[in-house]
Amino acid sequence: MKPTNNCKICGSDELHVFLKTQDYFLTNEAFDLIKCDQCGYIATYPVPANEDLGKYYDSKNYLSHTAAQKGMLNRMYQILRSLNIKRKYNHIVKYKQNGNILDIGCGTGELLNYFSTHKWNATGIEPNAEARTFGTYSYHLDIKDESELKNLTLEQYDVISMWHVLEHVPDINHRIEQIKKLLKPDGIIVIALPNINSYDAIKYGRFWAGLDVPRHLHHFSPNSFNELAKKHQLQLLESIPMKMDSFYVSLLSEKYKNNSLALFSGFFSGLVSNFKGRRSNNYSSMIFVLKKE
Repeated sequence: MKPTNNCKICGSDELHVFLKTQDYFLTNEAFDLIKCDQCGYIATYPVPANEDLGKYYDSKNYLSHTAAQKGMLNRMYQILRSLNIKRKYNHIVKYKQNGNILDIGCGTGELLNYFSTHKWNATGIEPNAEARTFGTYSYHLDIKDESELKNLTLEQYDVISMWHVLEHVPDINHRIEQIKKLLKPDGIIVIALPNINSYDAIKYGRFWAGLDVPRHLHHFSPNSFNELAKKHQLQLLESIPMKMDSFYVSLLSEKYKNNSLALFSGFFSGLVSNFKGRRSNNYSSMIFVLKKE
């Protein structure tokens, strides 16, 4: 069965079931991935109602909302996050040395805190109340609820970032138009996404942790994301691999397969994915840097 709605990017009705999978993280519910034959965009189906989406994040093990250190996956996530924060900062300061940054889906605020300590004016958007409170009081950051996004001042920000966030947003076209209006004329948008064309995505198939249905409502390749960018008159300046992601995603994928040697198998798959990515430029996760045309 496929949805009656057309492709969210190109509008085509030429859609087919690309893969059948399930929510391995929390509920074990079954979902289909529906692929557009024209632009390659892939959507999760069925899409939970907006009022039901919250229950799929209702777990203490949902890592982007926690600063917990317990457990191997939590510790690995925290280590990788710390390493990635400086890398993310360095990618951005190639384009903008300072100014106003808006991080949408900022979680507990560690990245924004790094920018704030480097003399940026940092603002966050975070829908999860617990994460928002932690970042506000631990780092003294200005973190707002997602509902306040529409009230922000137009053309205020030099940088708007969404790190593994756009794939969660029900209306991707509305969100892109929102952030375009908030961006200064010479500002940049930085979006990080899982890459469904990566080696580890292909290897693990329905078990690939980067699918994360139904929390991930959209699944992009570099080509399909570029089509989305062009639709909204955004110019792609650079695509950057997130090489550390392949190890974490592969480890989690091995756990979903109930592999008792998940740590070793996941590490090896991460290495292979990055090696293959050097040839194809299809890494497990990719950062896309964009500006207005």
